[in-house]
Amino acid sequence: MTGSDGSGKSTLAASLVARLRTLAPVEQLYLGQSSGKIGDWIGTLPVIGKRFKAYLVRKSDKVHDQPGKPPGNVTALAIYLLSRWRAYKFRRLLAMARRGTLVVTDRFPQAEKPGFSIDGPQLAKTEGGNWWVRMLRQREHRLYEWMATHVPLLVIRLNVDVETAHARKPDHKISSLREKIAAIPHLHFNGAAILDLDGRDAADHVLESSMRAVTAALQVTGA
Repeated sequence: MTGSDGSGKSTLAASLVARLRTLAPVEQLYLGQSSGKIGDWIGTLPVIGKRFKAYLVRKSDKVHDQPGKPPGNVTALAIYLLSRWRAYKFRRLLAMARRGTLVVTDRFPQAEKPGFSIDGPQLAKTEGGNWWVRMLRQREHRLYEWMATHVPLLVIRLNVDVETAHARKPDHKISSLREKIAAIPHLHFNGAAILDLDGRDAADHVLESSMRAVTAALQVTGA
């Protein structure tokens, strides 16, 4: 499942899992880097929590807004560790698949375009830096290249316009939504089969179209 925030990914993922349980063992897995959830958890820590969360948000925004400047050592390490966390969850996905479980993911890592906002390597958005930053950038990129070699059975891409996305997610920066909406339609996910749907359509229509595509993909593989 891929698409901008506000495109309906989470709603569709939950509905798909409920329907697919009648066909096969199925699990849902979030494959974002989870920086928002981690930041919220840090914010609950006593004394330093809120200050440290604000510090991380400032650092993340700086990398996003000023990609031409190399990040500092601590910022680069934080970004790299978030990518390692995503890779850890990706290994969980592979383990579930090997057991015969059908995994419905919210988001999927790709190595075509940089940036956490579109599930690519974040350090690749930056340039230069000392040996430490350059090393972490190379290692992070190799992580995403490895994850991208595992082609999903089907990519369901929910497309939506900026106005709709922002109306559904008013707490999100409109500039970030615009960036995602512009980039995601051009991702190929290493040649995976892609079903493009309009995220503005009725939820029942989107679900039925997705179910037909998933069922057809499973029949082709003999699952």
